[in-house]
Amino acid sequence: MTTPEPSPVPIRPEKRPAFEPPARLLRPVARDPHMRRPASVTAGAALVLLRVIAGVVVLVSLAAGWDDLRTQAGAALEGFDPTPEGWNAALRVVLAVGAAVLLVDLLLAVLVFLGRNWARVIVMCISVLSISTVFGAWWVQGQEITLEGSFVSLAIDILLLLALSSRSAAAYARRRERP
Repeated sequence: MTTPEPSPVPIRPEKRPAFEPPARLLRPVARDPHMRRPASVTAGAALVLLRVIAGVVVLVSLAAGWDDLRTQAGAALEGFDPTPEGWNAALRVVLAVGAAVLLVDLLLAVLVFLGRNWARVIVMCISVLSISTVFGAWWVQGQEITLEGSFVSLAIDILLLLALSSRSAAAYARRRERP
């Protein structure tokens, strides 16, 4: 009887450990000014664009349902003129502020795509604040996370953090910095 030949050892790519020492994480990455844009940066910019589109949908639905909001009991605010002109002025202010925020977000998406590190950091900070707000509302007020509510924005923000905090995204955004 012959013994079967041992199967060859499969070649596995180098796996990263689950825990890395801080010194290794803080070691500067190699700078390459001609580095190609990684998929994580493209995905991050696309997710910011998706967040802008979601914001436009929210503003349009708010404008479409403004009359229903106006007629709800208790919707009147103290010190606010409840006339139709006052409500229309309030709608214009809300839409103008929302549009300004969305334009800044759109500009940040373009800058992240172009590889600006400060824009990447700002987008990540906004995502952290958004996630923390949703968590705080759930924890303190018992607000449910639903598909119609905050689930989509929460998912986008988590994916944004994952994409833009990757090593490849950081290396691309810092590719032109001098050591």
